[in-house]
Amino acid sequence: MSSDYDFKAIEDRWGRFWIDERMWSAPDYPDPAKKRYMVTMFPYPSGDLHMGHVEILSIHDTITRFTRMQGYDVLSPMGWDAFGLPAENAAIKRGINPKTWTYDNIAKHRASMERLGCSFDWDRVFYTCDPRFYKWNQWLFLRLYERGLAYKKAAAANWCPNDKTVLANEQVIAGRCERCGAEVIKRYLEQWFFKITDYADRLIDDLELNTGWTDRLKMLQSNWIGRSTGAEVEFGIDGSDERVTVFTTRPDTLWGATFFVIAPEHPMAEKLVAGTEHEGRLADFRQEVARLTDIDRTSTERPKKGLFLGAHAINPVNDERIPIWVADYVLMDYGTGAIMAVPAHDQRDLAFARANDLPIKTVIEPPGSGSGEHDLHEAYNGEGVMVDSGPFDGTPTDESVTIVTDWLEEQGRGRHAVSFRIRDWLISRQRYWGTPIPILFCDSCGEVAVPEDELPVVLPEDVDFNPTGEASPLATAQEWVNAPCPNCGGRARRETDTMDTFVDSSWYFHRYLDAHNDKAPFDPDRSNVWMPIDQYTGGITHAVMHLIYARFFQKVLMDMGMVDDPEPFPALLNQGHVTMAGKKMAKSTGNIVEPAEAFARYGADAARLYMLFSGPPEQDFDWPAEGVTSIGRVTYPWLQRVWRLCEEQRDVVAIGPLEESALDTALRKQIHRTIEVVSTDYASFSFNTAIARLMELVNSAYRYRAAGGGHPGVTRELIEALLKLLAPMAPYLTEEQWHRLGHEGSIHLEAWPVFDEALTVRAEVTMIVQVNGRVRDTLEVPADITEAEMQDLALASEKVQAHTGGRPPDRVIARPPKLLSLVVHP
Repeated sequence: MSSDYDFKAIEDRWGRFWIDERMWSAPDYPDPAKKRYMVTMFPYPSGDLHMGHVEILSIHDTITRFTRMQGYDVLSPMGWDAFGLPAENAAIKRGINPKTWTYDNIAKHRASMERLGCSFDWDRVFYTCDPRFYKWNQWLFLRLYERGLAYKKAAAANWCPNDKTVLANEQVIAGRCERCGAEVIKRYLEQWFFKITDYADRLIDDLELNTGWTDRLKMLQSNWIGRSTGAEVEFGIDGSDERVTVFTTRPDTLWGATFFVIAPEHPMAEKLVAGTEHEGRLADFRQEVARLTDIDRTSTERPKKGLFLGAHAINPVNDERIPIWVADYVLMDYGTGAIMAVPAHDQRDLAFARANDLPIKTVIEPPGSGSGEHDLHEAYNGEGVMVDSGPFDGTPTDESVTIVTDWLEEQGRGRHAVSFRIRDWLISRQRYWGTPIPILFCDSCGEVAVPEDELPVVLPEDVDFNPTGEASPLATAQEWVNAPCPNCGGRARRETDTMDTFVDSSWYFHRYLDAHNDKAPFDPDRSNVWMPIDQYTGGITHAVMHLIYARFFQKVLMDMGMVDDPEPFPALLNQGHVTMAGKKMAKSTGNIVEPAEAFARYGADAARLYMLFSGPPEQDFDWPAEGVTSIGRVTYPWLQRVWRLCEEQRDVVAIGPLEESALDTALRKQIHRTIEVVSTDYASFSFNTAIARLMELVNSAYRYRAAGGGHPGVTRELIEALLKLLAPMAPYLTEEQWHRLGHEGSIHLEAWPVFDEALTVRAEVTMIVQVNGRVRDTLEVPADITEAEMQDLALASEKVQAHTGGRPPDRVIARPPKLLSLVVHP
């Protein structure tokens, strides 16, 4: 006797069963040939989940469950990236400790994840705000510190006046704070850095090991790291023994340098103007530039400003005196903070030269051209030959860079060099809710590392969280700040900055593999048997932050002998954003839809299917204006059809004829073809098309019944194949129906169905395609092709498209399998 689809009772029963039975627990030491480590980027607990989370969790869990059914030992863990500004700001607003806010939200997150049916190994869960985790952040900091990879220096920093903290370069988008949107300004502060630039070459060279990354993602990382080859050239200062080094990718244009530019922040600028009339002007100019972002300063759309310093540099290739300027478009933290300006062959230099009446000298001419600076309308940086360049006149540019650099080395005036766009990773944050940096400052001993046996340095709770912009909130906890020096026992003060939360996410995937280890961040043996991650999922927005930082940490750990693999996640799926009214769903903007209503009205399976059916994972999806009602219109009714089919057909499996009819054979063929194509869809993450094919199979099953079909073997094969193919996407309904069929074990531990090749062979015939009565193409198609398939193939034909103009047909006449006629009105 059939029953109604009571999704709430089903989800309550199986959700609790899976957790109580620890169904998804993975072994610590799997067979390396059978292991699959599946990780989705862990979330920040800023409230409950929203539908963007539902999408990525559904994608990840579907991949995980499919892989498990293929016979692999699967580890799919979950934790929380729990430190950070949103919790601290929320706590300030509510007058509570950030810990309280964070842990309350983690509880909400976990409850929603469990309701969604995520098959996580909950034995490995951790929160990065737990001292048992961040102790190891501090331990790793000390290891980098010992290796000279962690250091403190005074530097111009990106400062968010709203959040009152420093931002890394990667956290500034178009001159604004990535999180709150405030306009970023520059401040000079003592800051802690990780020396990621020491690994820049490896970060670029090892990109090729990530065979499961898109070309776009590799390009984003390569461009951000920004490796350039060229030469370092030393310019003397007229009347002084001082020398300033520049990096250039075009040493062959040195003869065209007509002025010299240093960044306003460059220490040499102060020396050059000291005691002169230009000293006060430089101070004013620096203040003006400090109000600009790096984006503004380097923009090609904004006029460049500068100041002559009253001094001259000596061009090392021809001993010419050229004026030294400071200009806003030269940045101190890019290259050496100084450039040779060649206006004939650099557009920014050309604009600056024209604005300040500086000379322009052409030293590269296009092949066969006699053009000079008199008709130079824009800077020329193409191929050509060197001119007015002393002994190198006539040298072609495909050889000139190497030839000139070799000559500079021989003359002792320069050298071959490589420069990078990426800067060292600024990790200091002047906020409370983060990992304390394990350093003390002693009056006698100076900078002192906290001894390992005193870790963790635990965050104090008697803190004024309200940021002042002058110092970290930790500075208000005087009892915590003042501590004895571990070297001499004298008075010392703790570092009051905390670490960038990207430190937490740079190695967390190793902690999952040994989450309860209190002796080390992780056991290398456990890590090496599971790593690298076999499938990583997360947003493309992390391309130049988390992914670069995590790859850097992996290489440091490799150099420490703790890991074997140079890359942590060679396969990565970047899902698109869920948007609403065209804007990305995000707690920070309040532009969200939480899943509670969808769960209550239609159930987790329907919500999962809806998100998976919305399109390819990589594409953005705009949440419909009708809200969760769309789930009730699309996937929930279909799940009800699946439920009824299973309920009504279950009683048929024990009775009926034994011989297969043509009707039975046709359905069996469709079952096995569906297994074949849906398996391919899963492997390529094409879940939307997998659902569409399963919908076709269910429709065929109902037609089979209506035509009198009821073979017990075929019926059981249909139901079991349908449930297995649907299981990774709709885990609750399929588990329930699997047990109602009389099975004792979980469907999610069953083997993935295998198709019979003999039943998937399709005889082919020639299909004629007409457009407005004229034959426009002929296609070889399967003899049992459907009308929908005929139309899809015809509309994909370039010959047909040439006569439809890309317009949809006004009428379609199908005579399967040999004729399809399209009527397209002009």
